[in-house]
Amino acid sequence: MTRTAPSARTPTHRLRWLLAVGLFVALAGLTAALGHQVTKSSSSAPPLPPSTASLTSPHRGEHRGALGEAGGVVPDGVTVFDDALPAVTHLDPDLLEALREAATAAADDSVTFYVNSGWRSPEYQDQLLREAVSEYGSEDEAARWVATAATSPHVSGDAVDIGRSDATAWLSTHGAAYGLCQIYENEPWHYELRSEAIDRDCPRMYADPTQDPRMQQ
Repeated sequence: MTRTAPSARTPTHRLRWLLAVGLFVALAGLTAALGHQVTKSSSSAPPLPPSTASLTSPHRGEHRGALGEAGGVVPDGVTVFDDALPAVTHLDPDLLEALREAATAAADDSVTFYVNSGWRSPEYQDQLLREAVSEYGSEDEAARWVATAATSPHVSGDAVDIGRSDATAWLSTHGAAYGLCQIYENEPWHYELRSEAIDRDCPRMYADPTQDPRMQQ
């Protein structure tokens, strides 16, 4: 067997080594170039759209303007002495005065008159009526609880819904002395001013708003 001398093998071995190194350098350069291109493409791509949970209706602010506090919505904890909310300040002045006189007397018994609802805009009343129809299943049943905007004493500022149960209990006993009367048997929270009640007691209650002649307009 003939052997190749070491001096003859050395150039071939070196050539293969140089080719391997060159190929490695070329592959490294190509990988770096591709990585840079991907990074550049990612940075210039438009951002992903926000999740559905973070989207808001373009009319959301307008909706709040019509049906928020400006429309008569009442947040928790509002009393008859609140001078910042339209639901209170837009009440009939005589009704509001009677409420505050009664509330001052009730405070001696550790009772606070909270306002669950007072004056309402027609838009707010219409929404409440739609919600009542959806909840009770018919316009006839909804009418036992919510009047139309054209007939509701809330829209005219002549009615207030008082909370909590200790306040309505206090009014059921003492309200007539201030002209404050429960109008409907099914709504112990709904009070209106009947000035004649101071001398003659409150008039007989209607079973519900559908029995009230004012609701037939």
